[in-house]
Amino acid sequence: MSSSDYLPDYPLNSDLVKRLKSALDARDQGTVQDLICTEVRPVDAVIELANDDWMKDPAARLPPGVLLGLWTLEYKRELTTPLCIAAAHGHTACVRHLLGRGAAPDASPGGRGALHEACLGGHTACARLLLRHRADPDLLSAEGLAPLHLCRTAASLGCAQALLEHGASVQLAGGPGQDTPLHVAAQRGLDEHARLYLGRGARVDARNRRGETALSTACGAARRPDEHARCLRLCALLLRRGAAADARDEDERSPLHKACGHARPGLARLLLRHGADAGALDYGGASPLARALQTVACVPEPAPRRTVQALLNHGSPRVWPDAFPKVLRTCAPAPTVIEVLFNSYSQLHVSESWRELIPEEIFQMHEPFYQSLLALAHTPRCLQHLCRCAIRKSFGKKCFYLVPLLPLPKSLQNYLLLEPEGVLH
Repeated sequence: MSSSDYLPDYPLNSDLVKRLKSALDARDQGTVQDLICTEVRPVDAVIELANDDWMKDPAARLPPGVLLGLWTLEYKRELTTPLCIAAAHGHTACVRHLLGRGAAPDASPGGRGALHEACLGGHTACARLLLRHRADPDLLSAEGLAPLHLCRTAASLGCAQALLEHGASVQLAGGPGQDTPLHVAAQRGLDEHARLYLGRGARVDARNRRGETALSTACGAARRPDEHARCLRLCALLLRRGAAADARDEDERSPLHKACGHARPGLARLLLRHGADAGALDYGGASPLARALQTVACVPEPAPRRTVQALLNHGSPRVWPDAFPKVLRTCAPAPTVIEVLFNSYSQLHVSESWRELIPEEIFQMHEPFYQSLLALAHTPRCLQHLCRCAIRKSFGKKCFYLVPLLPLPKSLQNYLLLEPEGVLH
């Protein structure tokens, strides 16, 4: 039954709903509990908290996409029950009171049951109460999501543990993307959730509708810098448990493509150490190196440079020489990226016309480097650089591992690994 088929016991314009919404907006938890525990009748009454029926106000401005299917318009309402409200706000005593009065734990007029709401809020005590009253641990919401799919925050770990203890399926795929709980944990960077699911038998390389594994999902999720360490731990865990480092999605993108597309050097190095192919091409013909170079315009240094450096030190094919001017135009604001890439060639023809590719303000800001680059239009590379290229060619894909083993000063090891110096020789 869809939300439009329900007749609410307490419609949007009722006095109780007005007072309830006011209390919710004011975060007045005492009043919320009092209303749903003492005034609502019956115990499983359907409460309407919102309604976007545009026909009630034809003059209302509609969202841009709402008229795309004029004859298939369907308004949506936010319908709920006292038990769902209590669970969503973590009111354990209220949940216990309502269940004691016979509230149905799986009632879901709004598309989500009380257990879904408890998991979304990370309210473990409420989740355990509902499960003890026989709430279905695999109940699907209107979107096809089980409660485990809604364990999306670190605070929901206790909810996930309770669900699994009561028989929830760790393999269940759900929602439009057909994600498993492990995919959800990976997308959110929840390493403890992932550890829990893997310990309960989750398939590490299960695929969602887009052909992504959990590792691929984790590498493709955009994250704040403070989340990177947690994501790195999660990906390391997945790889230790046997995740395929080169698993391709429906677009033939590997986890390495996605890590490089977000300029994540630590993650790129982790994948490369586990055998990821630095030269893999997606359906669009892009390599991980190409994806890393595309981040220069939107990701601050040094992440793009370190990502490019990691790829080249693990044997990534370089940019075709004739395409280097295009890279120069795109990456000019990040001269260290240009330097690392340029130094991966033993000799690359430099044209004086390259000066026109560099915006004047960028040239002025990084004049010593760009002057040294353009000076190579009439000068061969130095012998030291040619020796570097010969050693790197001999080591091939193992540069990252073999160079640190050489009996050389750290400064020379860094030189061999393309550490930028600020000018070219």
